[in-house]
Amino acid sequence: MTRKIFAFCLAAIAAMPTTVALADEAATIKEQVVEGPHSVRVKVRMEGPYTAETPLQVVCYFKYTKDGAKRMAGAPVELDKHLGGVINSLRTRGEFQGAPLETILIKPKDGTIKAKSLLLIGLGDESQLSLDILERVGQTALRQAKAIGATHVAFAPLLRDQGNSAFGVGAVETAVVKGMLLAYDTELRLEIEGLSNDYKLADWSVEAGPAYFDETVAGVHEAVSQAGAEMAKRTAGKQAAKAN
Repeated sequence: MTRKIFAFCLAAIAAMPTTVALADEAATIKEQVVEGPHSVRVKVRMEGPYTAETPLQVVCYFKYTKDGAKRMAGAPVELDKHLGGVINSLRTRGEFQGAPLETILIKPKDGTIKAKSLLLIGLGDESQLSLDILERVGQTALRQAKAIGATHVAFAPLLRDQGNSAFGVGAVETAVVKGMLLAYDTELRLEIEGLSNDYKLADWSVEAGPAYFDETVAGVHEAVSQAGAEMAKRTAGKQAAKAN
């Protein structure tokens, strides 16, 4: 019996490194990187807005209604729990209503979430949501990031968590990322003309749940393609104007 117990203990000890390795592997965040224009790395990460370690975390909210608040679930609920309910308080008091492109920047307290700054962007009335608004959300987020000097940005639209499925996840990210890339292109062009301060965006992380990861990646690829085509038109137009 003693020999059997000894053999069992040895087997358990031998298995420990494998167990630790498996735990580490499970803790690894799934990520896929898409190379965008101007050396911007667009990362799709299977991560939530309350766990991302980033200088700036961006999240979106529809215009506040009591019914909308009741339907909210998942990531925005957990995010506000980590923050001690500050987002819900701002919204119920009417201090952040979620009007189209309305923004408010929050500095999270230590020990709440990992992001250094949290930007809320309004989407407006849920029934009025459009891809144009989402593209402008991307523009707004980029310019707010520039304003505070955040070179690494994480973005979560949170539409599904607010009960909205008007547009596919891929279409949403195509609009947002396209808007962000085009806004960044404009900022770089202004810098060249000496009309804007120097700013370099290193990467933009799109946060996506397991069920939407692949669709989000496809949407980001489409955004990079569309933004690249639009930038080429801008360049051609500028060259034509100089020639005249």
